Amino acid sequence: MPKFDAAGLLSAVVQHAETGEVLMVAFMDEEALQATLDSGEAHFHSRSRGKLWKKGESSGHVLAVQEILVDCDQDALVLKALPAGPTCHTGARSCFYRRVDGKGLALLGDSE
Repeated sequence: MPKFDAAGLLSAVVQHAETGEVLMVAFMDEEALQATLDSGEAHFHSRSRGKLWKKGESSGHVLAVQEILVDCDQDALVLKALPAGPTCHTGARSCFYRRVDGKGLALLGDSE
């Protein structure tokens, strides 16, 4: 089973199950992992609120988890999921919609 850190957390990278696109990164504790396994929908630990949260609980943009991979050290997960809408709270498809360049941040796909 996964190994949680001293705070009881591990990193979870969410990847689109069909395209491989990285959608978001969050933290999971044992409760979030178990809720995800039980429901088939991604749950995480909110560090700011200090509690369990289901992705999409207010927006409806849930993540249907297809597979969970664990790394060689068992301290990080990849959730392969199918999103029911935008993944980012900003409305973007992925939380990774910007890149760092020499001038700061640039939106992906925009001409410079």
